[in-house]
Amino acid sequence: MSEPALSIDLQMASEAKSTRARVLERFRRHRLAQISLVVLVLMAAAALAAPWLTPYTFDGQDIELLGRPTPPSWQHLMGTDQLGRDNATRVLYGARISLLVGLLSALISTSLGTLVGSLAGFYGGRTDAILMRATDVMLSIPILPLVIVLSGFTRPNLYMLVFIIGVLSWMGTARLVRSQFLSLRSLDFVEAARALGGSSNRLMFTHILPNALGPILVSTTLAVGGAILLESALSFFGFGVQPPTPTWGNLLNAARDWLDTAPWLATFPGLFILITVLAVNFLGDGLRDALDSRL
Repeated sequence: MSEPALSIDLQMASEAKSTRARVLERFRRHRLAQISLVVLVLMAAAALAAPWLTPYTFDGQDIELLGRPTPPSWQHLMGTDQLGRDNATRVLYGARISLLVGLLSALISTSLGTLVGSLAGFYGGRTDAILMRATDVMLSIPILPLVIVLSGFTRPNLYMLVFIIGVLSWMGTARLVRSQFLSLRSLDFVEAARALGGSSNRLMFTHILPNALGPILVSTTLAVGGAILLESALSFFGFGVQPPTPTWGNLLNAARDWLDTAPWLATFPGLFILITVLAVNFLGDGLRDALDSRL
């Protein structure tokens, strides 16, 4: 690496360090985002520690309670279902599936969207036109019916479901990244790196992409909430992860016949979905404010 290029890289590293300090300071001022982060961490920890937090298994049955759901009690904090299974245990194990689907789907969609948006924004011209028209076509297709159709054909397992949701949810990220690249590619530091002989890959992934990571990170955070809702809807309609493996969506589906007599079966998984999606959205708002250099 030439000496001028090394000097530019060192200067960028110093500026990045001071920028991180300002971002952390702004995030600390966003109380709701901090609370949301704590809630999400605790929920993920509880889901991972489910075998140690509850004495029951997600498919274990209490023979004495078969036939009719029982209300919450000290023995079963969220009640039991009609098969004598502990509802709290099933909600905790369902959190594992729902959170995993949300995280992995968001990572896949963000990776695809970042790749498409980077290529379109950096090269422009015909590449931009082709990729953005393909993005517009995908955006014009309602995602939930399309995922239902694909799920009906494949009867997906967990990882197939993650793949389907991820590859059909990248379009918003692609348009966001494209706009960032269009605004960044003509700035002085990019032109300087280009003049020093930087390759296209180096310009894209070393100089431009790190400066677009703020909006991408916010988009990823919000995509987690969207993927959790989509997985819950699919499981509710019977096209997601199949019983007896619990997810929040198929727990709601199983509770439909008992809404009048055992509303707690739907209340707790629905409440967990609500809290998780709200926490993810509040965290996304906090990250957006923290990463906004204009504030």
